[in-house]
Amino acid sequence: MGAFVYVELGTSIQKSGGDLAYLCHVKWYSIAFSYVGVGGILNNPVVTAIGAQTFSEYITKGLKIRFTQEHHNYWAQKLISFSLLMPLTYLNFFSVKKFVSRFQVVASFFTLLASSLVICTGFYWLIFKGETQNFQNVFANTTYAPGKIVSALFAGLFSYDGWDVLNYGIEEVSNPKRNMPLAILIGLSLVAAFYLSLNISYYTVLNIPQLLESNAVAVTFAQKTLGSFQYVMPFAISILLIGAINSTIFASSRYLYAAARSGYLPSFISCTNKEQDSPRTALFVHLLLTIVFSFAGDLNQLINYSSFATWSQRAFSILALLYIRYKHIKVHPHAVKMPIFMPILFVAICISLLVITVAQDFTTSIVSLSFILGGWLAYLIFKWDRTLQTIEWYKRKAAQLNERAAVYTQIVFNGIIDSETKET
Repeated sequence: MGAFVYVELGTSIQKSGGDLAYLCHVKWYSIAFSYVGVGGILNNPVVTAIGAQTFSEYITKGLKIRFTQEHHNYWAQKLISFSLLMPLTYLNFFSVKKFVSRFQVVASFFTLLASSLVICTGFYWLIFKGETQNFQNVFANTTYAPGKIVSALFAGLFSYDGWDVLNYGIEEVSNPKRNMPLAILIGLSLVAAFYLSLNISYYTVLNIPQLLESNAVAVTFAQKTLGSFQYVMPFAISILLIGAINSTIFASSRYLYAAARSGYLPSFISCTNKEQDSPRTALFVHLLLTIVFSFAGDLNQLINYSSFATWSQRAFSILALLYIRYKHIKVHPHAVKMPIFMPILFVAICISLLVITVAQDFTTSIVSLSFILGGWLAYLIFKWDRTLQTIEWYKRKAAQLNERAAVYTQIVFNGIIDSETKET
């Protein structure tokens, strides 16, 4: 449902930047600025860090790298993560469109290969070997605590995330009215079918304790079922993870670029190489933020931080869509409109997830809430025309600093500053 609501947002407001563009369209500038911190500075780097950390775990499992001391294993995984992030960022510097499109084809092939291997093996064990014992009393010891349910939903929804990636680079999508709904229909249908089949296969072979103890479930599955062919699995998973990380880097850099172009971040971040159509400074900033957040916690903590931030941002974006409908604000003539009950129901779901999280697990939500509040306060202090913007000395010094940074980034990244006039 959320994916189709975002199709309406993307085709109605055909500007890159995703949620930032939608909030700016309704002139909710303070909220938009807040979510620059949530989306560009917290959420997107955290998602990239999660992908890189998962990649490193599969690589160490595949190569059977073991250390006697835990901190050696920790730093080895960090080095593997960084050795992936840096080349991907470098390649995006020079061949964004060609690299993204071609590599996504390769990653999709390995996704299909690894998934098909697990599904075929799992269903063979289920149908021909009659392995059904793990499905007996499958809901035993189930907890119905609201906080646990929301955490499980966040983890599941995180796995299905990515359906709004096209919204971040909508200006580069040809014929959005046709291609966005088509991408959602085909993509989500395939993902839902594959995820359901994969989970049936995993539960056929592995019991609940084995699933909970494993940091790389596909590798554990392969070790139990595929014999010597098990060594293919971690590397196939690693390649498809590279594809997912690369798409996140693509979307995140455009988010930062769009924020800087609109004046919500320093303009030097919008420095773009026009020949390769690559927002190089935004790519570099995203890389630095990802490295920082890779030290922020384990996978479960990072997923909860990211999920709370993501769904709070989406709630505001859907509220902006409802505001557009209510006020009859002008949108693109080729917009795809969904039935009104869909955005209403979707925003109700988003708000419910957030309220329960705050009530049940305030420690997790406080991180994202701090970024939201911090971004809002930063807007009031630095951007609002009734505070520091009224002081001539501040305006002059800020302009000089921004101009100097812009000059250096244009030289270093061989690009030019891109900017647009913000509506008032």
